Amino acid sequence: QVQLVESGGGMVQTGGNLRLSCAGSGRTFSINTLAWFRQAPGKEREFVASIRWSGGITDYADSVKDRFTISKDNAKNTVYLQMNNLKPEDTAAYYCALATYGGPYSRTGPYGYWGQGTQVTVSS
Repeated sequence: QVQLVESGGGMVQTGGNLRLSCAGSGRTFSINTLAWFRQAPGKEREFVASIRWSGGITDYADSVKDRFTISKDNAKNTVYLQMNNLKPEDTAAYYCALATYGGPYSRTGPYGYWGQGTQVTVSS
């Protein structure tokens, strides 16, 4: 089993920045790809960014490219999401997810482990 705990959410104004963290514990040797998804009220969960644990290959949703950066610290089993120039449409609960094989993936199916989510609210 792997446990994922997100932190760093909050409320910011348009144009502000936030950095989310996701710390993994447990069977962390099984990490292959870590990703961030988000879900706004009444909407489906959507892909934000992913990173391969080995090699660091990254992938981003078009809506966040050039504003968000995903990174990792292998020694701390932690993945980060630096979010710059935030917009009201970025408001959502952000979830960390882990896939134990393959990747990177932009769909939810391959991700077998999920964190509890952290809320990001961007005011206009």
